[in-house]
Amino acid sequence: QAHLAESGGGLVQPGGSLTLSCAASGFPLDNYAIGWFRQAPGKERDVVSCVTNTDWMTYYADSVKGRFTISRDRSKNTVFLRMTSLEPEDTAVYYCATVVLHYNDRDRPESCDATDYWGKGTLVTVSL
Repeated sequence: QAHLAESGGGLVQPGGSLTLSCAASGFPLDNYAIGWFRQAPGKERDVVSCVTNTDWMTYYADSVKGRFTISRDRSKNTVFLRMTSLEPEDTAVYYCATVVLHYNDRDRPESCDATDYWGKGTLVTVSL
């Protein structure tokens, strides 16, 4: 059965780093653009970052630009989210999903929406 699975969450102090992984089973991740989303307690789920499957173009939410990096490893059928300079406001359950990206008139990704597959999430807590 096709599904996504996140891992790598945990407790980290402010200013620390974590790398989340999104692994695919039952289908080749290469066929899909992938995004990371997060949902903080009491808030809606928001997009964090997305990456295409063809030219590896990326999108980042303003709140994480310069701190988070999304990448893909074809050999491992995995997408990563490297998170640095973490802040308490980054505390959330992080999900990966297959996505479709939307482009601006300069052909740069400006947003993305989830499509077929979601993982179950991994909790990231940023606290002293």
